[in-house]
Amino acid sequence: MEYRKLGKWGLKVSELSLGSWLTFGNQLDVDSAKEAMKEAFKQGINFFDTAEAYASGMAEFIMGQVLKEFRRTDIVVSTKIFWGGNGPNDRGLSRKHLLEGTWNSLRRLQLDYVDLIYCHRPDPETPIEETVLAMDYIVRNGLALYWGTSEWSADQLEAAHKACKELNCVPPIVEQPLYNMLSRERVEKEYLPIYEKYGMGLTTFSPLASGILTGKYNNGIPENSRLARFPWLKKNLEERGLLSNETLGKVREIGKIAKEFGVKQSQLALAWCLKNPRVSSVILGVSNSEQLKENLKAIVVREKLTEDIMEKIKKILE
Repeated sequence: MEYRKLGKWGLKVSELSLGSWLTFGNQLDVDSAKEAMKEAFKQGINFFDTAEAYASGMAEFIMGQVLKEFRRTDIVVSTKIFWGGNGPNDRGLSRKHLLEGTWNSLRRLQLDYVDLIYCHRPDPETPIEETVLAMDYIVRNGLALYWGTSEWSADQLEAAHKACKELNCVPPIVEQPLYNMLSRERVEKEYLPIYEKYGMGLTTFSPLASGILTGKYNNGIPENSRLARFPWLKKNLEERGLLSNETLGKVREIGKIAKEFGVKQSQLALAWCLKNPRVSSVILGVSNSEQLKENLKAIVVREKLTEDIMEKIKKILE
């Protein structure tokens, strides 16, 4: 396991991390989450990610039950604030919700602070000055050690850094974007000036494109699969063209490379993400500890991925 810095900043996180979206509080109860987190830590993962929105707070609650069994200095914990409830002030990036959301998250996690807190999405209804001042308060008062963003555009990140400089605020150090073989534009092109100018790191999610890159959906939607359980997710992927014949054709070709290489398609997809030096950590979502063990083999695959294989993959994806 490699430990990578978040961009130019000092915090080091495991190159693979464990997330909790659609798993903690849905597929995993406290006991199964404990098993997965302990196995992850045993294998070198030190970074655990959650959000106030996941399972309406239950993901944080479950993670908090397990985190107290670890020594705090051994782990890096992140959460995200935006969707906290249905009330008019229960969502977004206003000072009120950012502070109340942070306090509520810490209570559920049973922590005095998180290492990293994200603004889960940009908020067009709130001035960027209000948001960065609130995040500055959160960091300077020890509720979080660093802050970042998730799914913000390069222009929005530029605006945040500009506001931080003008207001003498602590700037965001990391962005959490969607990144995988089928979704590359933002990470590989749009953010390039941001890396160079501000040294931001990346903690990327959905490395398997909600399971599409495992090949399990090549011939339809299996019963009890993630897309069968969450129709809204299936609809979202369809709207983005990720279940189209063209996309699935590319997935099948990637599968052939994995077979030639003697590895699982999921491991190849994860290893491909890890090959990007801009990526600080790739967030895994697993439904059991056995799946976690299989995914962790991507580290070995990464070490064996040659430029020739990467070029073959690139040609398929173009």
